[in-house]
Amino acid sequence: MFYTQIARNKRNTVFLVCLFIIIVLGIGSAVTYVRAGDYISGAIFAGAIATVYTIFMITTSTNVVMRMNHAREITSSTDQAFLWHTVEGLSIAARIPMPRIYIIDDPSPNAFATGISPKSGAVAVTTGLMNRLNREEIEGVLAHEVAHIRNYDIRLSTIAVALVSAIAILSDIGMRFFIFSGGRNNNNKHPLIMIIALLLVLLAPIIAVVMQLAISRNREYLADASAVELTRNPEALATALERITDTHTPVEEASSSTASLYFADPLKKKAASLFSTHPPADERVRRLRQM
Repeated sequence: MFYTQIARNKRNTVFLVCLFIIIVLGIGSAVTYVRAGDYISGAIFAGAIATVYTIFMITTSTNVVMRMNHAREITSSTDQAFLWHTVEGLSIAARIPMPRIYIIDDPSPNAFATGISPKSGAVAVTTGLMNRLNREEIEGVLAHEVAHIRNYDIRLSTIAVALVSAIAILSDIGMRFFIFSGGRNNNNKHPLIMIIALLLVLLAPIIAVVMQLAISRNREYLADASAVELTRNPEALATALERITDTHTPVEEASSSTASLYFADPLKKKAASLFSTHPPADERVRRLRQM
């Protein structure tokens, strides 16, 4: 069952990323159409901005994320021996280099992974996770985070953030073009296409965030299935997810900009499903118990 889920989630992710890129290019085309009736140069401009932002964010992501969450690194097995050896064993099973390990001093149970590739992977767990879950549950959560690293999810999330930033810039430029042009030079523009272009520029930031969150939620399902592949223990992961989501205390060190990285929503917000950083916990648990 989990092999079917893995294959399905990978196909969904490819579709979402391709759609995201098409939206970025489409918004770039809309911007230059609003300005000068030209859509080709806008697509090229949008692609250049997205590429620059992606490279910048990929090269700076890991250290920044750990500092933002006030995580301290564990450098040997003498400190948190169970955590060290569990991550070591899971990384061997996943056939990736052992990730760097970090601890966040926070009583709320949670964890996250970062790193743009398995070679630069890192896992962070809260003290609450180590103190409040049993060993099998901790192993399940860690397997989920190791799966994120193996599946290149953090790189994908970083690319999604870069695309959102590029879309925000393009949308702002498009609105400035329209406002300062005062509707001039529209004689050669088709009215219907002009309306569509303006709507795309206006709605671009919302569309971008929804797409980013859709990618994030899909990768959570994939990491759950991959974790079961590593541990062969879906019940432990399901129970861990229930215990973490039943804890109503937020992770104080987490911020909205890093919330999507965590195993479960660290902010404990009751957001509408369309704008949630994570898929519904009940649905994740249901899928796990069907494996």
